[in-house]
Amino acid sequence: MELYQELKTTPSFFLIAGPCVVEEFSVLEEIARVLEQVRQACGIPVVFKASYKKANRSSGDSYSGPGQSSGLAALAEIKRRFGFPLLTDVHECVEVQAAAEVCEILQIPAFLSRQTDLIGAAAASGRIVNIKKGQFMAPEDMGAAALKTGSNPQVLLTERGSSFGYHNLVVDFRSFDIMAGFGYPVVFDVTHSLQLPSAGKSSGGTPEYAAMLARAAIATGKVRGLFIETHPEPAKARSDASSMLPLEQLMPLVRGCLQVYQAIQKDK
Repeated sequence: MELYQELKTTPSFFLIAGPCVVEEFSVLEEIARVLEQVRQACGIPVVFKASYKKANRSSGDSYSGPGQSSGLAALAEIKRRFGFPLLTDVHECVEVQAAAEVCEILQIPAFLSRQTDLIGAAAASGRIVNIKKGQFMAPEDMGAAALKTGSNPQVLLTERGSSFGYHNLVVDFRSFDIMAGFGYPVVFDVTHSLQLPSAGKSSGGTPEYAAMLARAAIATGKVRGLFIETHPEPAKARSDASSMLPLEQLMPLVRGCLQVYQAIQKDK
């Protein structure tokens, strides 16, 4: 509960960031070093994220991760070295126990956001449950999804855009206010919202809009967390390369969002 309270009550916003999927440890370590700089310079809570497995890929031969055992071991080493709390995806109920032993936040992927048994199993672990709003769901639907966690009140609700076909996603900023009305911290998944899904064998993306959308989301006053996938060399990323934020742009993005947050506080 301590981490959840920190995320829920942080004065500005928190950051969930990392690569899409667990890659070589040197890549994880490079990203973690920059996240440590962001944490110290900006004074915000930071959660390191990466998936040990990506079950939803555009192509069957796309890299899906190292698997649960080695992937969780790599994440555990990042936590040992840098002290970050961890977030990872779970796709099936049988994955939950092992993931919960290492990670403080278990994420329900967008395409699984209505899976009652999976949400219930993640909640029963006692860990924080981050439910990503499916591209096919209205923000009003997320209240019912959150109730599937039962007696575990540690829930995050994440907006990642809605799909209207034609390989594009649209974020309706009214969803931040609607989901915040359920009483849970709302997270904006900046980089996944900029995907161009299933454009051939891989998804495309427009990461050049990441800073603009992140600042706009913070300006609503309803977003408690930013979710950003980042990589030192996005073109070489093993997953979601086209929508990754270049690692060197992460600090300027966060600082710009802090300036927006401070500006809206003056207007209150």
